Amino acid sequence: MIELYRPKIEDLWFRENLMNDKDTMSFNNAWGGTIPFPQEKWENWYNKWLNNSRNKRYYRYVTENDIFLGEIAYYFDEVRKVYMANVIIHASYRGKGYGKKALLLLCENAKNNGIPEIFDDIAIDNPAIHLFISCGFEEIDRTDKYIMLRKKLSD
Repeated sequence: MIELYRPKIEDLWFRENLMNDKDTMSFNNAWGGTIPFPQEKWENWYNKWLNNSRNKRYYRYVTENDIFLGEIAYYFDEVRKVYMANVIIHASYRGKGYGKKALLLLCENAKNNGIPEIFDDIAIDNPAIHLFISCGFEEIDRTDKYIMLRKKLSD
């Protein structure tokens, strides 16, 4: 059974590993692939995402038996005025149902935190589109680069 874990700052080595892993970040190739996350950025990032989130950000690790599998997050996009979802499962754990469980937990937590709907813009060639659709997201817009998906969380 997977669980959500609020990481400590010293646990951010795992996020650094996720962001720097080519296979894990292959979904992000349309936007540049891997993302550097060196230790000198950890404190500012941690303060923004976990200490001072002001309900505009939510971040947790996805774990099973105390093993870090991936991350989930949402944040308020100031430009679009919507909450955007993020689910990343380490490549070595993909294809085992963790992504779906993690996305459903993210939606449940967003709903419990008063978020009425959540969105994601997924690269047009990213197979995760099917995952989001299977979790109740609907396509609301499409360009030649991405598909915008939305899930209503409130009744």
